[in-house]
Amino acid sequence: MTRHSPQSRRAPGRLRRIAALAAAAALLAQPALAAQRCANEKDQTVFEVEALKTELMVVATTCKGQTEDRYNEFVRRYQQALVVTNRELGQYFSRQHGRAGQRQNDIFITELANARSNSARSLGSDFCPRNSGLFEEVMSLSGPTDLPAYAATKDLLSSGVSACPGGTSAAAAARATPAARRSTR
Repeated sequence: MTRHSPQSRRAPGRLRRIAALAAAAALLAQPALAAQRCANEKDQTVFEVEALKTELMVVATTCKGQTEDRYNEFVRRYQQALVVTNRELGQYFSRQHGRAGQRQNDIFITELANARSNSARSLGSDFCPRNSGLFEEVMSLSGPTDLPAYAATKDLLSSGVSACPGGTSAAAAARATPAARRSTR
């Protein structure tokens, strides 16, 4: 017969409590992740395409070589879609911030570029091998109409810059009471 010390008998219970706390923390973190989405799916798409464009720009400026030419090919191929995205991004910030919209738009673009650059820096020498394939992927799309769906799969807004800054998040909109929603119309 083996004797267990009081500490060894408590260990399984302690592990269960730690696991329960970890599970609770994961569940509580989910609304925070959901809060990063825009209330309006069209706005979300605009932010995701802008993040993709920024990521490709960072790849081009960080990895050098032929990536600069590939970025220029991307811009030429998707120019019309990128112009529309840029205009819609400006309209979003104008709706949210009025006269300060352009300034907020500029701040967002700068913060997004900095976040993507910081992400590249944190990966170090792994960044270019991991991300230079983005150009093949984006250039193999059927056309501009596929760009938003592709951008949505890349999760490029999760690095410290959220979509729809200063706006109503999807989580906040879902929590709003029906009376509160009616009063904002």
